[in-house]
Amino acid sequence: MKRHIVASFDPITLVGGGDADIEQLADALDIAPVCVAADRGAELARRANVPLRAVIGDMDSISADTLSQIPPDRQIRISEQETTDFDKALRHIDAPLVIGVGFLGGRLDHQLAALHILAVHAHRPCILLAQTEILFIAPPAITVPTTAGDVISIMPLAPVAGRSTGLEWPIDGINFDPLSRIGTSNRATGAFTLEMAQPHAVLILPRRLMQPVAQALVSVDAVGWPLRG
Repeated sequence: MKRHIVASFDPITLVGGGDADIEQLADALDIAPVCVAADRGAELARRANVPLRAVIGDMDSISADTLSQIPPDRQIRISEQETTDFDKALRHIDAPLVIGVGFLGGRLDHQLAALHILAVHAHRPCILLAQTEILFIAPPAITVPTTAGDVISIMPLAPVAGRSTGLEWPIDGINFDPLSRIGTSNRATGAFTLEMAQPHAVLILPRRLMQPVAQALVSVDAVGWPLRG
């Protein structure tokens, strides 16, 4: 059995080195009080005076000064260069939920890589926080307390189909595919439900819904995706 390096019964805030600010970090910590950094993400945690359970990565972008402030037993160095620091961190965390701060914004290739990692580890509930939105891999089923007019986008990373209620343009019978059919800028008519057949779609919602989404993903009734073979 694979041993996870950082385990927590509470949700974990994972801080990356992309565009993020102290306000975003504080919002995440309100829901996920344990903080872990992916390499350079430790810089933001240090500026916010947030203690770190661990820093994980190849340590090629964190400053020597910041690294010196972290106890050696909390430095998890993974030196291989085949995966990103987000991947390294996510696959070595065992928690009911991860909220990622600092993985969106900044370099576009890093943002696209983050979406790839979400899909690879779809069995691990993870919400990524942006300036005005949140995004995550749509689970097999979820109900979200949206209000009429909220913008909802469904971005397929591979062919996928599903069902919905509470959307201005229902998705029933639509075969999403990144090369032919995507689901940007749908709108809620009230609370909406979504069911997806595969872990292939990124769901993008207003940032103010982070807390109810987090609760839905860790609910005792929540059903997640299985580990990929």
